[in-house]
Amino acid sequence: MQIFSWIGNVFGYLLWFFYEFTKNYGVSIILFTIVLKIIMFPFSIKQQKSMAKNTRLQGKQKEIQKKYGDNKQKMSEEMQKLYQQEGVNPMGGCLTSIIPLIIMMGIYYSVVNPLQNTLHIAGSKVTEAMQLLQQVPGVGNLFSGFYGEIDLVKHFDFFKDFLPMFSADEAANIASFGQGFNFLGLNLLDTPQSSSFSSMLWLIPVLCLVSSLVTQWLMPKITGNQMAMQGCMKWMMFILPLFSAWIAYTVPAAVGFYWIINTVLQFLQTWVLNIFYNADTMIAKEEAARIALREIEEKKVQMIALPEGPRNMGGLPASQKKAEPQKSAKKSSGRKKGSTKSTSDYLGSKKG
Repeated sequence: MQIFSWIGNVFGYLLWFFYEFTKNYGVSIILFTIVLKIIMFPFSIKQQKSMAKNTRLQGKQKEIQKKYGDNKQKMSEEMQKLYQQEGVNPMGGCLTSIIPLIIMMGIYYSVVNPLQNTLHIAGSKVTEAMQLLQQVPGVGNLFSGFYGEIDLVKHFDFFKDFLPMFSADEAANIASFGQGFNFLGLNLLDTPQSSSFSSMLWLIPVLCLVSSLVTQWLMPKITGNQMAMQGCMKWMMFILPLFSAWIAYTVPAAVGFYWIINTVLQFLQTWVLNIFYNADTMIAKEEAARIALREIEEKKVQMIALPEGPRNMGGLPASQKKAEPQKSAKKSSGRKKGSTKSTSDYLGSKKG
């Protein structure tokens, strides 16, 4: 697929960057997966918060199920109303589960087309080399299949003198790249299906299946989110591990190796997130925020309900409230004295 080939081309730059430092493709995959986890960490926090909301709704869900157990349509409608009122998306965890699969396909295309997607050698040169090797008697069929570029990398030392289209630097990179796929005694360019039980590559699909199943089973127990087993997540718990194991069995071992590393890191990330963003803590924070907001709204209502006079007087400081009557008394006495003096002056002038 073109979209996955494009993703593989983008991932190839990052994989080659790590390979330049480690000179080992297995270690590069580990570093690559860690970097992707760091980039995706904000989305993981958002998902964790969503799972906390889901946990809070479990009690209300059970009430709806008990009340409308015989009426599936009504129960579904009430569930949707509950989700809308609480701002919860029951399918929110599906995308996070699908993203590693999309990345896995990107890794796949970066591995099966290593010359173009990882080493970023011009496609015209790769095509010319493949056409030339297909004409070699006895080995031509080896380079006509879907994994032709992988076979070229694996056997490059035998044919490099017959491939003048590659520059000296490109030839050196191809030779080094082929050796860098050996990780812990395993050639990550080989497929478990082709090697059968002649090597330990069969462990790759087995570990893919086991790690995925264990992680899918432990996740709800760690997070306390039983809603994770609803909606798309219910069937994904079994389908995704089986699908990943089948892919790991039929494709180069580097792809399955990525899946194992990703699954283990995903489990560790969930465990760490649950320490800082566990459901109980998130629910307590939400309830505290709701109570604080409710108190603010109640105070606003009380202020609106107060009469104009008392509300204005209530807004004055205590010292100012005491000073107001004193000022009024002084003004009254001043007016009285002033009026007496004016009367005396008037009488005196009249006598004169």
